[in-house]
Amino acid sequence: MLRPRVTSPSSSIWFLRFRIYRGFRRTSSRAKAKQVPAVTRFTLPTGCSDTLLIFTSDNGPREGVNGHKSSWNYRGQKGEIWEGGHRIPFITRWSGKITPGTTCDEVTTLTDLMATCAEIVGAELPNDAGPDSYSMLPALLGKKLDKPIREATVHHSGAGVFAIRQGKWKLILGTKTGGYLEGGPKEGTPGQLYNLANDPYEKNNLWEKHPEIVQRLTDLLQKYKKQGYSRPLNG
Repeated sequence: MLRPRVTSPSSSIWFLRFRIYRGFRRTSSRAKAKQVPAVTRFTLPTGCSDTLLIFTSDNGPREGVNGHKSSWNYRGQKGEIWEGGHRIPFITRWSGKITPGTTCDEVTTLTDLMATCAEIVGAELPNDAGPDSYSMLPALLGKKLDKPIREATVHHSGAGVFAIRQGKWKLILGTKTGGYLEGGPKEGTPGQLYNLANDPYEKNNLWEKHPEIVQRLTDLLQKYKKQGYSRPLNG
Protein backbone atom coordinates (compact mmCIF):
# COMPACT_ATOMS: atom_id res chain seq x y z
CA MET A 1 0.00 0.00 0.00
CA LEU A 2 1.40 3.40 -0.96
CA ARG A 3 0.38 6.64 0.67
CA PRO A 4 2.79 9.27 -0.63
CA ARG A 5 3.44 12.36 1.39
CA VAL A 6 5.60 15.23 0.19
CA THR A 7 7.79 17.65 2.05
CA SER A 8 6.95 21.12 0.76
CA PRO A 9 5.05 22.18 -2.36
CA SER A 10 7.47 25.07 -2.80
CA SER A 11 10.55 22.85 -3.12
CA SER A 12 11.91 21.55 -6.41
CA ILE A 13 12.90 18.24 -4.81
CA TRP A 14 10.29 16.07 -3.13
CA PHE A 15 11.04 13.00 -1.11
CA LEU A 16 8.03 10.74 -1.18
CA ARG A 17 7.52 8.97 2.11
CA PHE A 18 5.64 5.76 1.48
CA ARG A 19 3.65 3.87 4.01
CA ILE A 20 4.42 0.37 2.84
CA TYR A 21 3.48 -3.08 4.04
CA ARG A 22 6.29 -4.74 5.94
CA GLY A 23 6.32 -7.32 3.17
CA PHE A 24 8.22 -4.82 1.01
CA ARG A 25 11.40 -5.78 2.78
CA ARG A 26 10.60 -9.45 3.15
CA THR A 27 9.23 -10.04 -0.32
CA SER A 28 10.66 -7.15 -2.24
CA SER A 29 10.23 -8.54 -5.76
CA ARG A 30 6.52 -9.07 -5.16
CA ALA A 31 6.10 -5.70 -3.52
CA LYS A 32 7.97 -3.81 -6.21
CA ALA A 33 5.65 -5.22 -8.85
CA LYS A 34 2.93 -3.07 -7.26
CA GLN A 35 4.93 -0.20 -5.82
CA VAL A 36 7.24 0.79 -8.67
CA PRO A 37 4.33 1.35 -11.10
CA ALA A 38 2.68 3.43 -8.36
CA VAL A 39 5.75 5.68 -8.29
CA THR A 40 5.75 6.12 -12.06
CA ARG A 41 2.02 6.87 -12.05
CA PHE A 42 2.22 9.38 -9.21
CA THR A 43 0.79 12.68 -10.43
CA LEU A 44 2.40 15.89 -9.24
CA PRO A 45 0.29 18.88 -8.27
CA THR A 46 -0.17 21.70 -10.77
CA GLY A 47 2.91 23.83 -11.19
CA CYS A 48 5.33 21.18 -9.90
CA SER A 49 6.31 19.44 -13.13
CA ASP A 50 9.99 20.32 -12.67
CA THR A 51 10.33 17.99 -9.70
CA LEU A 52 12.82 15.23 -8.96
CA LEU A 53 11.15 12.12 -7.51
CA ILE A 54 13.34 9.66 -5.63
CA PHE A 55 12.23 6.15 -4.70
CA THR A 56 14.68 4.29 -2.46
CA SER A 57 15.04 2.42 0.83
CA ASP A 58 17.39 2.11 3.76
CA ASN A 59 20.06 -0.60 3.95
CA GLY A 60 19.33 -4.13 2.66
CA PRO A 61 16.32 -6.41 3.21
CA ARG A 62 15.39 -8.64 6.12
CA GLU A 63 15.69 -12.40 5.74
CA GLY A 64 13.04 -13.72 3.36
CA VAL A 65 10.34 -16.17 4.42
CA ASN A 66 9.17 -19.39 2.79
CA GLY A 67 12.37 -19.64 0.76
CA HIS A 68 12.10 -16.14 -0.70
CA LYS A 69 15.54 -14.68 -1.54
CA SER A 70 14.96 -11.14 -0.31
CA SER A 71 18.46 -10.01 -1.35
CA TRP A 72 18.44 -12.13 -4.53
CA ASN A 73 21.82 -13.83 -4.96
CA TYR A 74 23.74 -11.25 -2.97
CA ARG A 75 25.36 -12.47 0.20
CA GLY A 76 24.03 -11.32 3.56
CA GLN A 77 21.01 -9.34 4.68
CA LYS A 78 20.06 -6.15 6.51
CA GLY A 79 22.78 -4.89 8.84
CA GLU A 80 25.54 -7.16 7.53
CA ILE A 81 28.66 -5.97 5.77
CA TRP A 82 28.18 -8.01 2.59
CA GLU A 83 26.44 -6.63 -0.49
CA GLY A 84 23.08 -8.09 0.49
CA GLY A 85 23.17 -5.90 3.57
CA HIS A 86 23.72 -2.65 1.68
CA ARG A 87 22.36 -2.77 -1.86
CA ILE A 88 19.03 -1.00 -2.24
CA PRO A 89 16.76 0.19 -5.05
CA PHE A 90 17.34 3.74 -6.24
CA ILE A 91 14.81 4.89 -8.82
CA THR A 92 14.40 8.47 -9.96
CA ARG A 93 12.06 10.44 -12.19
CA TRP A 94 12.69 14.00 -13.33
CA SER A 95 10.79 15.13 -16.39
CA GLY A 96 12.99 16.81 -18.98
CA LYS A 97 16.17 16.09 -17.01
CA ILE A 98 16.55 12.31 -16.58
CA THR A 99 16.09 10.20 -19.70
CA PRO A 100 13.37 7.59 -19.04
CA GLY A 101 14.46 3.94 -19.11
CA THR A 102 18.15 4.64 -18.53
CA THR A 103 20.41 3.08 -15.91
CA CYS A 104 23.68 4.13 -14.29
CA ASP A 105 26.53 2.08 -12.80
CA GLU A 106 27.87 4.90 -10.61
CA VAL A 107 28.26 3.82 -6.98
CA THR A 108 26.23 6.03 -4.65
CA THR A 109 24.87 6.04 -1.10
CA LEU A 110 22.01 7.86 0.57
CA THR A 111 24.52 10.23 2.15
CA ASP A 112 25.02 11.63 -1.35
CA LEU A 113 21.51 13.06 -1.38
CA MET A 114 22.63 16.08 0.65
CA ALA A 115 25.34 17.19 -1.78
CA THR A 116 23.18 16.27 -4.79
CA CYS A 117 20.25 18.38 -3.59
CA ALA A 118 22.59 21.22 -2.66
CA GLU A 119 23.97 21.34 -6.20
CA ILE A 120 20.47 21.22 -7.70
CA VAL A 121 19.40 24.33 -5.78
CA GLY A 122 22.74 26.09 -6.28
CA ALA A 123 24.02 25.82 -2.72
CA GLU A 124 27.53 24.95 -1.59
CA LEU A 125 27.94 22.59 1.33
CA PRO A 126 30.04 24.06 4.15
CA ASN A 127 32.98 21.95 5.20
CA ASP A 128 31.29 20.91 8.44
CA ALA A 129 28.23 19.46 6.66
CA GLY A 130 27.82 16.22 4.72
CA PRO A 131 31.39 14.99 5.36
CA ASP A 132 30.85 11.92 3.16
CA SER A 133 28.38 13.39 0.67
CA TYR A 134 29.17 13.61 -3.05
CA SER A 135 26.87 15.19 -5.62
CA MET A 136 25.44 12.59 -7.99
CA LEU A 137 23.78 15.21 -10.20
CA PRO A 138 26.11 14.57 -13.19
CA ALA A 139 25.25 10.87 -13.07
CA LEU A 140 21.52 11.56 -12.76
CA LEU A 141 21.66 13.83 -15.81
CA GLY A 142 23.49 11.16 -17.81
CA LYS A 143 26.66 13.17 -18.31
CA LYS A 144 29.76 11.38 -19.56
CA LEU A 145 32.21 10.96 -16.69
CA ASP A 146 35.97 10.53 -17.03
CA LYS A 147 36.26 8.92 -13.60
CA PRO A 148 33.98 7.78 -10.77
CA ILE A 149 32.39 10.60 -8.77
CA ARG A 150 33.31 8.94 -5.47
CA GLU A 151 36.95 8.23 -4.67
CA ALA A 152 35.73 5.33 -2.53
CA THR A 153 32.72 4.24 -0.48
CA VAL A 154 32.82 3.27 3.19
CA HIS A 155 30.46 0.62 4.56
CA HIS A 156 29.66 -0.11 8.21
CA SER A 157 27.77 -3.06 9.66
CA GLY A 158 25.35 -3.17 12.56
CA ALA A 159 28.07 -4.69 14.75
CA GLY A 160 30.82 -2.20 13.91
CA VAL A 161 32.62 -3.93 11.02
CA PHE A 162 34.10 -1.52 8.47
CA ALA A 163 34.49 -2.07 4.73
CA ILE A 164 35.67 0.14 1.91
CA ARG A 165 34.94 -0.14 -1.80
CA GLN A 166 36.99 1.44 -4.56
CA GLY A 167 36.28 0.54 -8.16
CA LYS A 168 35.86 -3.21 -8.42
CA TRP A 169 37.53 -3.94 -5.08
CA LYS A 170 35.80 -4.24 -1.72
CA LEU A 171 37.81 -4.71 1.48
CA ILE A 172 36.22 -5.91 4.74
CA LEU A 173 38.29 -5.50 7.90
CA GLY A 174 38.44 -7.43 11.15
CA THR A 175 36.14 -10.36 10.44
CA LYS A 176 35.44 -13.30 8.16
CA THR A 177 31.73 -13.06 8.88
CA GLY A 178 29.08 -10.57 7.90
CA GLY A 179 29.52 -8.53 11.05
CA TYR A 180 25.96 -8.42 12.36
CA LEU A 181 24.24 -11.71 13.09
CA GLU A 182 27.60 -13.47 13.31
CA GLY A 183 29.44 -11.04 15.54
CA GLY A 184 31.57 -7.92 15.31
CA PRO A 185 35.21 -7.20 14.47
CA LYS A 186 37.92 -9.19 16.21
CA GLU A 187 41.42 -7.90 16.91
CA GLY A 188 44.00 -9.37 14.52
CA THR A 189 41.46 -11.31 12.49
CA PRO A 190 42.17 -11.50 8.74
CA GLY A 191 39.47 -9.86 6.70
CA GLN A 192 37.98 -10.25 3.26
CA LEU A 193 38.75 -8.88 -0.20
CA TYR A 194 36.43 -9.29 -3.16
CA ASN A 195 36.57 -8.35 -6.82
CA LEU A 196 32.95 -7.28 -7.29
CA ALA A 197 33.35 -7.03 -11.07
CA ASN A 198 33.52 -10.80 -11.45
CA ASP A 199 32.42 -11.91 -7.99
CA PRO A 200 29.41 -9.72 -7.04
CA TYR A 201 28.09 -12.39 -4.68
CA GLU A 202 31.31 -12.36 -2.60
CA LYS A 203 32.18 -16.04 -2.72
CA ASN A 204 35.92 -15.88 -3.45
CA ASN A 205 37.96 -14.18 -0.72
CA LEU A 206 41.16 -12.78 -2.28
CA TRP A 207 42.67 -11.38 0.92
CA GLU A 208 45.76 -13.60 0.78
CA LYS A 209 46.29 -13.19 -2.98
CA HIS A 210 46.43 -9.39 -3.17
CA PRO A 211 48.21 -8.00 -0.08
CA GLU A 212 49.07 -4.77 -1.94
CA ILE A 213 45.37 -4.02 -2.53
CA VAL A 214 44.56 -4.92 1.07
CA GLN A 215 47.20 -2.46 2.27
CA ARG A 216 46.15 0.33 -0.11
CA LEU A 217 42.49 0.16 0.84
CA THR A 218 43.29 -0.24 4.53
CA ASP A 219 45.42 2.93 4.40
CA LEU A 220 42.65 4.84 2.60
CA LEU A 221 40.04 3.79 5.14
CA GLN A 222 42.31 4.76 8.02
CA LYS A 223 42.88 8.15 6.37
CA TYR A 224 39.13 8.75 6.17
CA LYS A 225 38.60 7.69 9.77
CA LYS A 226 41.45 9.88 11.05
CA GLN A 227 40.41 13.03 9.18
CA GLY A 228 36.68 12.51 9.77
CA TYR A 229 35.48 12.93 6.19
CA SER A 230 35.85 11.32 2.77
CA ARG A 231 34.72 14.00 0.33
CA PRO A 232 36.94 16.84 -0.94
CA LEU A 233 36.48 19.98 1.15
CA ASN A 234 36.02 23.47 -0.21
CA GLY A 235 39.08 25.64 -0.44
